[in-house]
Amino acid sequence: MDRGEVFADRADAGRRLAAVLRGRALGDSDSVVAGIPRGGVVVAAEVATALGAPLRAVVARKVGAPGHAELAMGAVGPDGVSVIDEALARRVGATGRFVEQAVAAARAEVDARLASLPGVLQRDDAAGRTVVVVDDGVATGATAAAVGRWLATTAAAQRVLALPVGPPDTLGALRTDYDDVVAVQTPAFFVAVGQWYRDFRQVTDDEVARLLA
Repeated sequence: MDRGEVFADRADAGRRLAAVLRGRALGDSDSVVAGIPRGGVVVAAEVATALGAPLRAVVARKVGAPGHAELAMGAVGPDGVSVIDEALARRVGATGRFVEQAVAAARAEVDARLASLPGVLQRDDAAGRTVVVVDDGVATGATAAAVGRWLATTAAAQRVLALPVGPPDTLGALRTDYDDVVAVQTPAFFVAVGQWYRDFRQVTDDEVARLLA
């Protein structure tokens, strides 16, 4: 892998992503930039600054596979909107009851995060505006899909997903949930988002709250 293609950190990724968005005339001061916590908010803060647009958070939680919590077989977004990859759930042996309980737990986590964060994207924020949803990258794309499907229930004028990095097949699938999908890098060889950052340290809740305040 060419290390020159790797982002220094999430702030660097956000600045490079903003340049791509501006080049494609996607997003302006009338838009709203919504970062997916935690890491996505750090990237989104740079995008919002570059566009002169307000920064918000849009919360989603992945639904982990049995015995492999980091493997997202789906996700839950605002208002309980859920996305489940049924084929993947079958492959990993997730029973219907397991999926039901995992979705319920993820919904509770989303509700708790919504109650604790300032600057959460509301339906009125999205109405009639371009909403630029930002994360620090996608692998399966489950959380981004859940957010996109929730935005489809709002009166958003345009739904744009903006990412520093993601594999081509995932980005292609996400086009069904967004009007446009933008990525700085679309590597065919993709293992995890973190491989594309030199500094991929964990973002804290306090850091997210400071950016949103």
